[in-house]
Amino acid sequence: MPLRPLRPVDGYLPIEDHGLIGDGVTCALVARDGAIPWLCLPTFDGEPFVAGLLDAERGGTFAITPVGLREATQRYVPDTGVLVTELHAADGVLELTDCLPLRSGADLSEPVPAGRGEVLRTARVLSGSVEVDVRLAPRDGVRVRSELGAWRIQWPARADLDLLLWCSHPLTLTGDGAIAGRVRLGAGERLTVTLQWSGQTQLRAREDPQRLVDQTVAAWRGWSGRLTYGGPQADLVRRSALTLKLLDHVPTGAVMAAATSSLPEGIGGERNWDYRYTWVRDAAFTSYALRRIGMDEEAHAFLAWTLRNVERRGGVDIMYALDGQPPATEWLDASLSGYRGSGPVRWGNGAARQVQNDVYGELVDVAYQWVRSGGAITEPLWMALRQLTEQAITHWRTPDNGIWEIRDAGRPFTYSVALCHVAVDRALRIAALQGLPHPRERWQREADLIRTSLLDQAWDADRGSFTEHLTSPGSDHHGGLDGSLLTLPLRRLIAPDDPRMVATTEAVRRHLDAGDGLLYRYLHTESPDGLKGTEGAFLLCSFWLVDNLAGQGRLEEATDLYDSLCGRANEVGLLAEEIDPSTGAFLGNFPQAFSHVGVITSGWNLERARAAREGTA
Repeated sequence: MPLRPLRPVDGYLPIEDHGLIGDGVTCALVARDGAIPWLCLPTFDGEPFVAGLLDAERGGTFAITPVGLREATQRYVPDTGVLVTELHAADGVLELTDCLPLRSGADLSEPVPAGRGEVLRTARVLSGSVEVDVRLAPRDGVRVRSELGAWRIQWPARADLDLLLWCSHPLTLTGDGAIAGRVRLGAGERLTVTLQWSGQTQLRAREDPQRLVDQTVAAWRGWSGRLTYGGPQADLVRRSALTLKLLDHVPTGAVMAAATSSLPEGIGGERNWDYRYTWVRDAAFTSYALRRIGMDEEAHAFLAWTLRNVERRGGVDIMYALDGQPPATEWLDASLSGYRGSGPVRWGNGAARQVQNDVYGELVDVAYQWVRSGGAITEPLWMALRQLTEQAITHWRTPDNGIWEIRDAGRPFTYSVALCHVAVDRALRIAALQGLPHPRERWQREADLIRTSLLDQAWDADRGSFTEHLTSPGSDHHGGLDGSLLTLPLRRLIAPDDPRMVATTEAVRRHLDAGDGLLYRYLHTESPDGLKGTEGAFLLCSFWLVDNLAGQGRLEEATDLYDSLCGRANEVGLLAEEIDPSTGAFLGNFPQAFSHVGVITSGWNLERARAAREGTA
């Protein structure tokens, strides 16, 4: 990738100036200036050890930075989660290799931890001479003491963690509580820094860092060699698969919605959320995408984990933390100012307590995918699924907070009603496939009623399209347009080439247009959500548009749009939740699993549509 100067805004590098590293238990972001401004320990949804991404002054950092840094570029070692940053200073070039190293012989397809519980950072001078600053400044006050040539760190937020920092060159404790040092390196010379939290003293012998990098590369390539995809944008689809794997909590099968919390959907607004959790909604979309490209084990594990949570808790929650419980109560952290001063910083997620009627269909669709992949439905699980189906039948008319989790008065959202139909339809299919007892005639009548009501009451004849919510009986008040309407064909409510869906696709494309193929998910002026400020264009909605165009046989339009969306990935192939239409900058949590699901699914759908047209399917 070409070198680019570093251009901080308000003291922060752009969101897109970061890469992701991880080990299947937690992850970190590495900035293009050599800093790690985000690392949660010991898991994805754990406490942030460094959170400079959310407060450049008080959030902390773990940096290896050349003095006089001018420009830099990043790349992944191909088909791995090992990140390389090339940093150009006035008198030389420093190459920084970052990873969360994996065990020798680790198999990332196995549902067991593969990591060593450490961050490994190795730097070498490619040319010239470089003066290098090393600095670890945790977010919270810590107690530090020197121990056998390393630094033992006691972190009050997680006193149970045994943290140790080691550097190949001398570091000292500074007056502000950081561990730091400066060293000049000549061409070919190296520097290594590790931060360990495994608690395994036998790992503290100074192992050859290159060997650790090599075995990590081998483990990643062993996993990525299983990927099967030959469609458009193959390199980015593979990188998207690797990104989902980096967000995959291997021991459970859960997939994080994103790596971060509270990155703003609009600078200066309040639309900042904690996304380090797993949504049931995401499970259905993500599992579908994973299976399309050969990630069968991950899809199977994700489905099994989600269904275990339902069976264990006797019902379905909207989202889960890694322990299978709902996220902690949402709270505002006044100690951090937020990315570019865009507070509030939130931990936990209040949407977990909302009414979202689509969750019934999301979960039963997960179970249907499980059955289609050869899984069996146990009697307790079938009892839970039957209960969810009955709840969908009971509640499909009830207003809710919808797929976008509005913080305003509920409405009978079209997407939610559609997923209540999915719940009953998929339950009927599961029962038929596995010979399970169920009230077939009644469920079929209810499924037909929900679908007929949706197609009738969500249709606005004056507008010539479906709208975001159903009208009340006797009312002609329709809602605005909503990007989730584009999922109706994807969830088998209506054919993509049905004239009503073709008209809706065009209406959504026109009315929610953010320019250059980008779509807003809705307009706040006509679809109130109870929040202040604005947000960017929502990437997944544009990928749904690709799927609709492909389903309508408009393959050239679909391909052009798909290529333009893929072209918005950063230099290492990562995407955020949203795009600022005026600048192209990333907004929202990063990297966002849903956006990478869109890359995979739309690419696969395009390839399938092409094969069908050419008669090779």
